Amino acid sequence: MAFPTQVFTFLFGRPLATSEERAEHIGPLAGIPVFGLDALSSAAYGPEAALTLLIPLGLMGVKYIVPVSAAIVTLLTIVYFSYRQTIEAYPQGGGSYTVATENLGPHAGLLAAAALMIDYTLTAAVGISAGVGALISAVPSLQPHTLMLCLGVLALLTLVNMRGVHDTGVVFMIPTYVFTATLLIVIGVGAWHVVYAAGGQPQPVAPLPAVPAATAAVSLWLLLKVFSSGCTAMTGVEAVSNGVMAFRDPTRKNAKTTLTIIIVLLAILLLGIAVLCRAYHIAATDPGTPGYESVLSMLTRAVLGRGWFYYVTIGSVLVVLALSANTAFADFPRLTRAIAGDDYMPHVFLIRGRRLLYSWGIYVLVALTALLLIVFGGVTDRLIPLFAIGAFMAFTLSQAGMVMHWKRVGNVPRMVMNGVGALATGITTAVVLLTKFVEGAWITALLVAVMILFMRAVKQHYVRVAREIDLDRPIVPAEVQEPIVVLPIDRWSRISEKALSFALSMSTDIRCVHVLTTEESDAFCDTWQELIAEPLRAAGRPVPRLVTLKSPYRYVLQPVVDYVLNVERQTGFRKVCVLVPELVVRHWWEGMLHNRRSDLLKVILLMRGNRRIIVVNIPWYMEEG
Repeated sequence: MAFPTQVFTFLFGRPLATSEERAEHIGPLAGIPVFGLDALSSAAYGPEAALTLLIPLGLMGVKYIVPVSAAIVTLLTIVYFSYRQTIEAYPQGGGSYTVATENLGPHAGLLAAAALMIDYTLTAAVGISAGVGALISAVPSLQPHTLMLCLGVLALLTLVNMRGVHDTGVVFMIPTYVFTATLLIVIGVGAWHVVYAAGGQPQPVAPLPAVPAATAAVSLWLLLKVFSSGCTAMTGVEAVSNGVMAFRDPTRKNAKTTLTIIIVLLAILLLGIAVLCRAYHIAATDPGTPGYESVLSMLTRAVLGRGWFYYVTIGSVLVVLALSANTAFADFPRLTRAIAGDDYMPHVFLIRGRRLLYSWGIYVLVALTALLLIVFGGVTDRLIPLFAIGAFMAFTLSQAGMVMHWKRVGNVPRMVMNGVGALATGITTAVVLLTKFVEGAWITALLVAVMILFMRAVKQHYVRVAREIDLDRPIVPAEVQEPIVVLPIDRWSRISEKALSFALSMSTDIRCVHVLTTEESDAFCDTWQELIAEPLRAAGRPVPRLVTLKSPYRYVLQPVVDYVLNVERQTGFRKVCVLVPELVVRHWWEGMLHNRRSDLLKVILLMRGNRRIIVVNIPWYMEEG
């Protein structure tokens, strides 16, 4: 057993004591890959999603990418300042759910929670599928294996994240910084060429595909759709405010520093890509055509050619896109833990695992992400229409909640700032929902409603449980009585002897129930008198009552259950304790050699019983051999 244990420890790390939690806290350098990977990687598909919708406008469409990107960065800046204030006001973790619940009420909190859970799941699925999609665009022969590659990346992410926040930050640090550095170099060199080129029209180092002729005219509706698609670049911005407690002291400062770095880098990447696409006349290619090439691939070729740096850049893009789902792994468990703390999710989400993680949050996220990838075949274009709606809905509720928070505190300037954020993200939410509704956004809206109903049902259950089991009076001595013990017994054996000995130690009212089918003789009654009744009588101990139940149809369990329920109805306040003897074998395959009547009896009694019926298992363990 030592070898499997060592392998498990190598893969998932050694167990961490609660006292070691401080060592798991991270600083800004590790915080960027943990909480910013989703936001930063969106620079690889956000501008491309916008440019794809501009294909019908031809070269004119390329020119529109700059004002559209500028609008997105403006919105990003507003959200940034708003979330800095959220971090300041909620150092314990101020995700949209917490802020909305405390300031706008539980209904708004549930809406934010449902939107965020769906958004995090889509973040994981879209990130993985985008990374695999980029790999397939470079190696088309992998196309038939799209789904398996997606599930493989998901398994790798799960393995890394199960090691804890600290190890995850260390593992993802190198690919994150390589991705950021290479793109910044591309943008920097490209900007230098633009500045010093004649007329601001640099010549691409490697030839680019010609921009197709325009087939449609520009319209406000098209620009709104382009803006909403480009807004996918803003998903994941909330992650830092939701995970403030993951940072080491001073938590507020480190969280705000991490958020600042992420936003500044994302803004530079978005604007830089937009400006260079316009300068080099780079238009998106249709993802469904054989000649498809990503915008970043064309941009890197145009600026620096197709040398070794090109392959390093594209390789980092592939890796970071695939790993960008890590942001969901970092925040989804924290979100479900906060919701479960208010009784709106099962309490299993409150349990911390061996590496101080809320492991059940990770398990559920992995299952939901795998389901999405399977349903949509791991294809990014099928998932994008469902994306970003939940994020902007959460943004809006968070900022609106902060407005009420600052109003209560009496800080007008900060209230105004968050008010501007709420208005801007609210309008964006309406635009995104309207422009993507028919394409699939209605599915997200429906899922949000279903999640809210689910969380309310969970809350009602916990309220009902608390109402039934809460007790504010002392124990009633009159109710403390020996229980009536019911012991099903088929034959005299070591197992039944152990159960009967235990029964004699806890009560004087013992009823041994023996089910007699038409195919059996009454030999057990003789055994009872000789081996049980007489020895107990001779020792001066009370003799249990033998109850023989006839079963003409050879049923064994049903007569026992009916007898137990009948005994319970005939008694007053006394409890009925049913002892269930059970043989426990050492190997799984040995279990198939024995009937599982005892397990089934326990299940039936637990389902049909009531508060005065107690089921106790009496195991007999087989020795090795």
